[in-house]
Amino acid sequence: MTREPTARDAAAPLPEISGYRLSRVLGEGGMSTIYLGEQESLGREVAIKVMLPAALADEVSRRRFENEARTIARLEHPNIVSIFEVGRTRDGLPYYAMPHLARGHLGQRDMTQDPARVRSILRALLSALDYAHARGVIHRDVKAENVLFDDAERPLLADFGIALRRGFGPRVTTAGLAVGSTAYMAPEQARGEEVDHRADLYSVGVLAWEMLNGKLPFNAGDALSMAVMHAQDPVPRLPPALRHWQRFLDKALTKSPAQRYRSAQHMLEMLDRVPQRAAPSGKIPLMQRGLSSVGRWPWTVWIGIGLVGAALAGTALRNSAPDSPDRFFRAAQSNDVPMLPAPASPNAAGVLADPTDAMLRAAPESAADRWVVAAERQLRQHKLSAPKGDNAFDSLVTAWKTDPTHVRLPETIGAAIAAFGADAEKRLKEGNDARASDYVRRALDLAAQTRQQANPAVATLRQRTSAALAARVDRAVAKLDRDGAIAAARLYQSLRPDTAAGDALLARAQGVPQAGDRVPGDLAGVVLTRVGDTMLAAAPGKVTRDDYARFASATGRAPALCRERASLLRIVKPRDWKSPGFVQPGNQPVVCVSWSDIEAYARWMSQRGGAHYRLPTASEARALPQGGSVRAVSEWSSDCNSACSERIVTGHGWRGVGGTRSLDASRGYDDVGFRLVRDL
Repeated sequence: MTREPTARDAAAPLPEISGYRLSRVLGEGGMSTIYLGEQESLGREVAIKVMLPAALADEVSRRRFENEARTIARLEHPNIVSIFEVGRTRDGLPYYAMPHLARGHLGQRDMTQDPARVRSILRALLSALDYAHARGVIHRDVKAENVLFDDAERPLLADFGIALRRGFGPRVTTAGLAVGSTAYMAPEQARGEEVDHRADLYSVGVLAWEMLNGKLPFNAGDALSMAVMHAQDPVPRLPPALRHWQRFLDKALTKSPAQRYRSAQHMLEMLDRVPQRAAPSGKIPLMQRGLSSVGRWPWTVWIGIGLVGAALAGTALRNSAPDSPDRFFRAAQSNDVPMLPAPASPNAAGVLADPTDAMLRAAPESAADRWVVAAERQLRQHKLSAPKGDNAFDSLVTAWKTDPTHVRLPETIGAAIAAFGADAEKRLKEGNDARASDYVRRALDLAAQTRQQANPAVATLRQRTSAALAARVDRAVAKLDRDGAIAAARLYQSLRPDTAAGDALLARAQGVPQAGDRVPGDLAGVVLTRVGDTMLAAAPGKVTRDDYARFASATGRAPALCRERASLLRIVKPRDWKSPGFVQPGNQPVVCVSWSDIEAYARWMSQRGGAHYRLPTASEARALPQGGSVRAVSEWSSDCNSACSERIVTGHGWRGVGGTRSLDASRGYDDVGFRLVRDL
């Protein structure tokens, strides 16, 4: 979009271009300045677009400008601005010369009272786009300011500066960079996605709306909010006098490119099918006919006038009731029903229009329109399937039964299915399978009743819920929660019946080890044990002398002193895990090891086994089965006393000490061993 030149522009020196004499600034944009000039060889006025020096620092902007010149120069169509010459100024700035179109742009004109002119402009633009699209060029910035008029009042499409030409060199503007004017931008273009020719057709739909109404279909205070409205808000409803355009514009402005017109030619053909709503021809102005003709009216006309008068009187009485203003206000605001047409009245020529013609002009294009509008409102309020009589599910089913060809039905049904899917996914993550299943069932039921099983939203629903359930199976398997994994896999099968993926998930869930099973491949031979509501993988018994001997040999760890109470002999003859003071076979629990010895052993096992081993907590140790060794021993836990100066030992030892006690962690004890548990 260009701005008006200022006094500062007038003071700036004009570029020097060989063969042209520049006179003043016409306008300036973000990348270039447009000057009025004269081509000296032909003595004709031209507009010269010169790249701004600041824009040259950006290689993308430089290439975009040059691409504009090359693209437009290739297009020769009566409704596309032509290019006379491309070159560089004396300072090395790129420019191109084009006709000077002094009659302004479309945004400066009021077309609301000239529907015939609206049609002719749309035909011209669609013809130009059809020509450009056939040559691989997508404009991507169709807007009112880029529709200029020549001296013959012919509309011309200008400014292909961000055009995309397919198959000719690298792309200047790639997906991920949203370019174009937000007020006219297709939803997929605003999201920075790949676009095709249907993005231009969306912009033409916005232009058509603007010309007919004198305002844009979506208005917001900033570009981001405007883009969000284009992507999410339903197409607004036209006033009664323009209702015959609604179906045409609904298809042009649908959010999904697949639901729009196939091509500019297709849109042009549908434009010709939009009904003409001109005043009836052949009627003589009432005042010119004179009052004398009234006496010659047939008696049937007088009866009709009497009946109409009685009906109008009854309507006036009803409207005068105390609650009628509020009632009609609510009806108008709810958008659930179309507004009643105004009574027929003489037109500007004094001709009394046929009342049936007024009804035709005001009637909606589809009888299902009221239900689609209601469904769109209910979706915004998140009334998916409740309350009864005011929910999107019922409204859409009724709309489909009323008119299955309504242009907005696939899109609105898809939005409802997506909303059901989002709620189902949320409930699945919360573990509320019953509610999740109900949401999925309702969504699939809606698709079945409206013949929308092929709607992309159905596939998305299945993918999202399947992914959520597969993730739940993964988490349950990782925790060795066999029951949880099987429940999630069976729910997956119910939502995606007859799929190999569901069968594979179930088989995987059923293969999860149960309580009492050994974990395959585990070096410590851990066994699954249920402790409360969780599953714990713990060694079936305490670490043996042979196990600890392998560790000590591999690491060279020196033995800790073994402390025995009430025995002075141990001062003379110290004890350790090798010589605890009694004969101990290699398969018996190792004793006389300190808490730090055990930590080192757990680290060594974790490095060897690729899993994390640790001491159990005191509560876990108490819940684990005790081994049947010859000499019963207590066992260390990972817990400590309140000051953490000593560590907690649990279980009954051969010295007769049982329960829970605190011991110095720096020493070993001949009646205390240890076992390991593994984190799942």
